[in-house]
Amino acid sequence: MTAAITFYTHPMSRGRIIRWMLEEVGQPYDTEILGYGNSMKDDSYLAVNPMGKVPAIVHDGKVVTECAAICAYLADAFPDTKLAPAPSDRADYYRWIFFAAGPLEAAITNCSLGVQVPEDKRGMVGYGSFEDAVNTLETAVSGKQYIAGNSFTAADLYVGSHIAFGLMFGSLEKRPAFLSYINSLQERPAYKRAAEIDDALIKAAQETA
Repeated sequence: MTAAITFYTHPMSRGRIIRWMLEEVGQPYDTEILGYGNSMKDDSYLAVNPMGKVPAIVHDGKVVTECAAICAYLADAFPDTKLAPAPSDRADYYRWIFFAAGPLEAAITNCSLGVQVPEDKRGMVGYGSFEDAVNTLETAVSGKQYIAGNSFTAADLYVGSHIAFGLMFGSLEKRPAFLSYINSLQERPAYKRAAEIDDALIKAAQETA
């Protein structure tokens, strides 16, 4: 039987964030693995995401792209998971999801590409400076187990994924606050299941290459 959710991804992509989210949600889903430069650019997939990028999901005929949007959508679509706070308690939840999706990702990407914003032009970019964005992230997670309340939410999953990727690829310093924050997140059973699935896909692809 076809699941209500179809997940389009590549195991070496931001799709790993959504794999984790889907494992937290716990609903059955079908996975479509797409290749860079070929099946991601096929007309059949461009009809799903004209950007030709992964991840994307289709849930009951509705298309959702962009990792932050997918995480927020799934948390709302399956409220019994409690992956989103009550609507009246979502200030920090929305704040940090969209901080990570906007200023933080832009700052890290530009820094990784060697783009330096002149000091007199910082008012033109949403993140101001790389240092401002990273220091703000550090403040957000310092001394906290969870970033938006007293329990794990999609905001932790999304922000934590950004931190984990940054530490892995060296685009973020290994500050104690970052390490402490992600250590408990990566002990979650859903995180481990998701990582095992994608790591196995990578290994299988390497063995058949």
